[in-house]
Formats: sequence, C-alpha cells, structure tokens
Amino acid sequence: MEIHQILQCLPHRYPFLLVDRVLDCEPGVGITALKNVTINEPFFDGHFPHYKVMPGVLIIEALAQAAAILSFQTLGTKADSNSVYYFVGIDGARFKKPVTAGDQLILKAKLGRRLRGIWKFSATAEVDGAVVAEAELMCTLRDVTSVVGS
Repeated sequence: MEIHQILQCLPHRYPFLLVDRVLDCEPGVGITALKNVTINEPFFDGHFPHYKVMPGVLIIEALAQAAAILSFQTLGTKADSNSVYYFVGIDGARFKKPVTAGDQLILKAKLGRRLRGIWKFSATAEVDGAVVAEAELMCTLRDVTSVVGS
C-alpha cells in the first residue's frame, strides 16, 4: 500500500502522518509498515537539537497508525468524518534504542483480540532488524456524534 492509499485510509496528515508505506497487511492478523525518519522531521528541532532523537511517544503513535490501518483493512472500511479512532490503553511500552534521522522504522502490529469494540495489538518497531520499541496497544473506533455529545 503506497502513500495515496494510506491517505485514503487514515485521517492523519502532515506533520502527524507517521506511516509512509505498508509493506504487508493480512486483515485480521497483522501488518508491517514503514516510516522513513528524515532530518526534516519537525520534532527534531526541539528533541534534541544536539542529538536528534525521535520522541518515543511518536514511535508509539506510528505503531498505532499502523494498527489503525490493520483495523480498517480488517473491517473493509476507511476512516471518515463520522468516526474517530482512539487509543484506550498502552501497556508494557519499552524503548530499547534511540531512533535518529536516517533510520527506517519498520512498524509491526499483530491483532491479539477484538472484544466489545476494543482492539488489542502487540506492536514492535524495528530499525535494521533490531527492536527499538514495543508495546501492547488498545484502540477503539467511535462514531463522532457519540463523542461530541459526551
């Protein structure tokens, strides 16, 4: 899946779109995607100017975006203006190595279960075959009208 298909699938846009390509996706099972980390990323100006490191929270967000693509592919739908895809939990997040400019972040998410509208994924981010981050992610898809009315 190339960037134009990803843009149809996710509502995120620059500078918050963190998936550049989907390498493999098996609906209901798992996804492998990539994020090219370039020196032009807006977060590098402030994190950290003397040693540019991708913030861990953005690595987790990139994993969640990959998981969202897997969810939409599993459901056979796309994001639209009537729904929003939320994090509802992040467990066991670990950061093992820094991610810096020039790295290619490989994002992997496997669907663990889907129960009462909650999707649970095991997710890992890798650079050059080494795990740099991992987490258990829980997400849900909600109708915007039910969110706005809350």
